Amino acid sequence: MDDERILLDSVRMARFVARGSLRLDAVVPAELNAEALAVLPRGVPSAPYGTPLSQAYAPDSFTARLLAVPQVEGALRSLVGPEPLVDHHAVHVREPRGGEAQPLHADAIIDVRPDAFDVQLMYYPHEVTLEMGGTLSVPGSHLRRINETDTGRYQNLRGQDRLVCPAGTVVFLHHGLWHGGRRNDSGTTRYMYKIRFNPTVRQRLLWDTSDLDDPRVVAELDVGFPWYEQATGRLERYNRTLLWRELTGDPDFDLDNWVTRVSNRPQGVTA
Repeated sequence: MDDERILLDSVRMARFVARGSLRLDAVVPAELNAEALAVLPRGVPSAPYGTPLSQAYAPDSFTARLLAVPQVEGALRSLVGPEPLVDHHAVHVREPRGGEAQPLHADAIIDVRPDAFDVQLMYYPHEVTLEMGGTLSVPGSHLRRINETDTGRYQNLRGQDRLVCPAGTVVFLHHGLWHGGRRNDSGTTRYMYKIRFNPTVRQRLLWDTSDLDDPRVVAELDVGFPWYEQATGRLERYNRTLLWRELTGDPDFDLDNWVTRVSNRPQGVTA
């Protein structure tokens, strides 16, 4: 599939760094979506924690073919590189007019890695309407590190995103993004298949970097979100800058000199 893989460009990579998610609408073919609706209700055989991706799923399995969709394969390669480890996977099912809204949470204990991140793939085999209670997420929350459900008491943050999407949509989340499934108030069963991946290589320049100098890259990295407070909104940009430096290997990249100011280590000695 190497010849067909569609890598992310720098603008989309910067969007992921700022938002903590990347959405690929309707990229999975209709026949694979139809197969998913037969496979997912039965469950997907698990792979032990830490299994290399090439060994986790049989080549002819539904999951292997899902991950071989060019846009999906390219995005995964761009975010975590070749041969990531499978952390875990799960099929989430919400019955018609059933279930409760999850508390807002991140899928991790406090993770202080400044130079690496896991990604979680979320696949929706059918259309998700507002009534079906798709995944809610808070853009730009992933670098404000919390311990799992520390944010569970928060409700309806400004600018939150409640997923509504066409069939065959795949969303990639940074492991720290605040999110939660909603109650299904429709008359249709809702399915979501998720897989978490751990990188095994340094996540540096793994995407199509031909547009690295595009002005839209900086514009994406400097975006604000409605729930940000003025002061800590600057801290989010600071943390994005650190992550972008790691991803690109550029130690001088900055947004309005936020990192440069606090990195100054004067070496001069007065006479």
